[in-house]
Formats: sequence, C-alpha cells, structure tokens
Amino acid sequence: MNNRFISWGIFLLLCLIWGSSFILMKWGLYDSHQQPVLSAYEVAALRLLSSGLVMLPFLPKALKTLPKKIILYILLTGWLGSFFPSFLFCIAETRVDSALAGSLNALTPLFVIITAALFYRSKTSKKNTLGVIIGLLGCALLVFVNQTGQVGNILFSGFVILATFLFGLNVNMIYKKLNGVSSLHITTIAFTGLIPPSIIILLITGYFKLPLSNHAFALSTLASSLLGIVATAMASWLLYILIKKAGGLFASLVTYGVPFIAILWGIYYGEKITFLHVLSLLIILAGVYLASIPEKAEGKINVTATS
Repeated sequence: MNNRFISWGIFLLLCLIWGSSFILMKWGLYDSHQQPVLSAYEVAALRLLSSGLVMLPFLPKALKTLPKKIILYILLTGWLGSFFPSFLFCIAETRVDSALAGSLNALTPLFVIITAALFYRSKTSKKNTLGVIIGLLGCALLVFVNQTGQVGNILFSGFVILATFLFGLNVNMIYKKLNGVSSLHITTIAFTGLIPPSIIILLITGYFKLPLSNHAFALSTLASSLLGIVATAMASWLLYILIKKAGGLFASLVTYGVPFIAILWGIYYGEKITFLHVLSLLIILAGVYLASIPEKAEGKINVTATS
C-alpha cells in the first residue's frame, strides 16, 4: 500500500480520535439527558487505568531494557503529560463545552515554545514570539466569547490552559531527557506507572460501590475506558508511527485538525458556537503557525497537540 496514503490515513484517524476525546469526556460525565453520572475524578482515573492496563503486556521488556534513571524520568512524564492533564480536562468539562476545550487544546504548540524558553533557555525568533502573542490573544478572545457572565466558567477554561502548559513542558522534557529512548517503552512505563494512583482514586471516590450494571453507569464507564484505550494508548502508538513514516513536521499538523473535529461534535450536540468562536480559533492557529516556523530544519521539536 502507498506509504503516503497510509500516512494520510493515520493523520485523519488521529484528528478524529483526539477531536472526539472531548465529547467522550462529556459522555463519561453525563447521561443522554445531561444528568451527572460519574465525577470528573472517576472519568479521569478510569481513562488512565484503562490506558495503563492496555500497555501492561509490554512492561517486562521495557523494565528489562531501560536503566533506573531513565525509568524515573519516564514516570515523571506520565504525571506531567497524562495524569494531571487528564484530571484538569475532565474538571474543566463540568463547566465548559467540549468544543471550547478542543479549541483551547490547540495552544499546546505555543506552550512547547514558551516552556522551552522559560526552562531550557531556548532561543526564539521575533516571528516565533509574535506567533505566541497572537495565539495567546486568540485564546483570550475565545475564553471571553464563551463566558456567560459567570467568572467560574472563565476559571474552568483556565484548567484546560494549564493542561496544555503541562503538555508543552512534557514535550520539552521528553526531547531533552528521553531523546533516543524507544517510544513504545516511554508509552508503556508512563501509562502503567499511573495504574496504582488511578485505582486509589477510584477507591477513594467510591466508584466500585456504584451500581455499575446500571445502563447509565455502564455507558459512562465505557466512554471513560475508550478515552484511555483509544484516545490515549492507541493514539500515542499511531502518532509515533506517523512521525516515523512522515516526519515530525507532518505529524504536528494534527494540531490544526483536532479543534475542528471537536467543534463539529459540539455543533452536533447543540453547543453554542458562533462566528467569534471560529474566528478566535483561526487566530490561535495562525499564532501556532507563526510560532512553529523553525529557524533551521534540524532539531525541531514535535509539537503535536494531545488530549
């Protein structure tokens, strides 16, 4: 099969998976009548638990192959890139629309650049700096366009922004500390390392005492588990394949597709989306484009957005 055709197929599938992850969070939180079912903590913990369980078969080889120092860094990347963002996104979606969360997720490449400058003294060009400023202005516009007169909604949007900041910090840590380590090993140890805290959180929240055979609870559990299996573990695997087949630059373009899939889901479920919402997103993506233009081709960090 044509390699270019496969690359485009993986690209579109990743856009669909990550763009749909925000609505899956909603399905985990609420039933079809928008009544609460699982808490944000339970949805996030189920997502992390399922992604870790899927990767368990690969754990023995990863532990045998990697030195302890590297394993510690990988465990840290699991907390920065998966644990905290998963909870931040789910908590945010108790007050903000899935389309807004998906659009704000496009800030990830900007925070890759910002955290590289703040923590690793990476040099940025004037064009990159301008792109960051434009993207953040688009973010501010998007948040204020979406708010409904309640300050709390703006604050909950901040949880999504904080999650994208952690994504950016995590990308830089992987690039600096884990460059050359097998992608499969990173994914395996990062996700399986989150199994114990996920189980503890589910025990504390009383998840296992819920009527899980009930239709609403079963569907919410399924949606939360799909988040982990498909949108976390499987999507990470597909991303690494895409990077190897088509390069990091092509893979980073997923950043542009994810928000539009999230918006389409939002439209389908009747979320209020106006021209200003779309304009704000386009401003963010214009900023991402400017900020992501490298001075030189070599050494470019992959800035693909995840959720």
